[in-house]
Parts: sequence; C-alpha cells; structure tokens
Amino acid sequence: MTYILTAQPAVEPLTLVETRAHLKLDTEEEDALLLGLIVAAREHLERETGVSLLTQGWRLCLDRWPEGGILTLAHGPVRRVISVVVYDGEGRAQAVSLDGHLLDGEARPARLWLRDVPQPGQALNGIEVDFEAGLGDTGADVPDTLKRAMLLHVAAMFAFRGVLAPDAQPAVVPPGYDRLIAPYCRRRL
Repeated sequence: MTYILTAQPAVEPLTLVETRAHLKLDTEEEDALLLGLIVAAREHLERETGVSLLTQGWRLCLDRWPEGGILTLAHGPVRRVISVVVYDGEGRAQAVSLDGHLLDGEARPARLWLRDVPQPGQALNGIEVDFEAGLGDTGADVPDTLKRAMLLHVAAMFAFRGVLAPDAQPAVVPPGYDRLIAPYCRRRL
C-alpha cells in the first residue's frame, strides 16, 4: 500500500499576515523563510494526525483488494473518489465504475466500498485509487486549535532557524503542541 500526493493544496492554512502577527514581525524580510516554515508545520501536523487540512489530491496504490472488499483511505476526510483503475497482466488500465459505490469519507480512516471490482493482473500496484481529501479549500475551514498548533510550531522553528536549515525542519516541537493536536490524532493499539 503506497500513498502518492498528486495535488498540493492551493493555499496554506496560515497566511503570512497571521504568522507575522503571531511572531510580532513588522517587516516582510523573513517572508520566504516563513512560507517554508508554514509548509513544514502543515506537513508535520498532517503526518501526526492523518488529517489533510486543505483540499489535496492523493493516489492509493494497492497490490490486491482487501478481504471484505472495503478499502481504507488513511488521508482524510475524503471529499470524493475521483477514479479507480485496475491494471491487467500487460499493464493495460481498466476503469472501475463508481456507480453504486459507498464512501464513508468522514470515518477515520475513511472507507470505500465498490460494487464490482476486477482482479488486477499486475502483481505490484495493480490497483490505483485517486481521491480528494481535506477539511476545505481555505484556512477558514481549518479548526482554530490546529492553526494555533501550527503557529506555535512555526514560532519554535523560527526561533531555532539558525540551528537547522528549513528543509531539515521540523527540528523542534514546542510544549503544548501535542495537547492541541491530540483530539485529532488517531489512537493506535
């Protein structure tokens, strides 16, 4: 089972204005760094919670259908299933009809049931499910608690910006961050 990000969010949950206000910055000199830190904070939060904060495209690649016929989609909430494709032994794609499919996109993880599914002939990654996930299209759709966690995280990374390069972030997770995101995290046994 492999997940591939096919479409990045069009915007970020935090604006530069919100971030500068939180950091008490009056100039735009650090904007390039702040944009990178905002992306790093969002991606970290999405990995920790399994919640796609903003609308983004995903592809799930599978070798075979799960027993019971119900696919679980780890990135959610799932807004819609775009397509399902099965590859035969020669690598030819066959579209699976989405007529009559059932999607529980708000479940964690989201669940998808398809009526009639052909078996893949391709041994590896013979099934591709393209879907759209996210809480919404703008930062206004993201809960304030998660935005607050991101602001704390950006502030901590900004404070330690000389220690590690922006691409090595997140280098530090601030105190209180875990408590803010805890209601959105899936518990594993």
